[in-house]
Amino acid sequence: MPDFAARRVTMVDTQVRPSDVTKYPVIAAMLAVRREVFVPPALREAAYIGENLPLAPRRVVLEPRTLAKMLDALDIQAGELVLDLGAGLGYAAAVMARMAEAVVAVEEDAALAAEAQAALSAEGVDNAAVIAAPLADGAPKHGPYDAILVEGAVEVLPEAVTAQLKEGGRIACLFMEGALGVCRTGLKRDGHIAWRFAFNAAAPVLPGFEEKREFAL
Repeated sequence: MPDFAARRVTMVDTQVRPSDVTKYPVIAAMLAVRREVFVPPALREAAYIGENLPLAPRRVVLEPRTLAKMLDALDIQAGELVLDLGAGLGYAAAVMARMAEAVVAVEEDAALAAEAQAALSAEGVDNAAVIAAPLADGAPKHGPYDAILVEGAVEVLPEAVTAQLKEGGRIACLFMEGALGVCRTGLKRDGHIAWRFAFNAAAPVLPGFEEKREFAL
C-alpha cells in the first residue's frame, strides 16, 4: 500500500515550503487534504509529483507549487466566501474549504463536477459545493465573492467573472502570454482590478477564457 500520508508531507516539505509559501493555513490545509482522492484513479501514484496532472483536454490538476503559491497570495480568511473556477475533481476546493467559510466550485464538465462533489462529500467537506456550469459564467447567484481562484490559464478574463468579485476582494489566475505563463493577483478597488506579478507558471487555457482571434483573408 502506498504511504500517501508520507508523500503528502514530502510534497509540502520539498515543493511548497521552499517556494516561499509561508502562510500557515495554506501549509496546514495541504498537509491535511488527501490529494490522491482528488485525481483520476489511474494517476493516484503520481498524485504528489511536482507537475500538472491531466484531467481532460485542456484541463489539469494544478501542480502543488502553483496552487500553494496562488493560495498564499490570495490569503483566504476564515469568514470569507470563495469562488473556485475550473474545480476539476475538487482538490483545490477541499484545500480552500479548510481556510474559508465556504467555497463555491464551478466545473463545466458535468461528469467531473459529479465526481468532485462525491469526493468532497466522502471526505467530509461540507462547506464546499460544486456547480456544473460554464466556467466563464462563474456563479453569480451565490456571489459576490471575497476571493476568486481560476484553476487554469486565461488569455482574457471575462467581465462576468470580475463582476462577481467583491469590492476589496482578491483574484488569482495564470495569464498565458504566448508560451510564457504569468500568475498575477488582482485587488478590486473602485470597481477596477489592479494586477501585480506573483510568479511564473503554466497551464492550459480554460474553455471560455481564450482571446478571440481575427482571421484575415
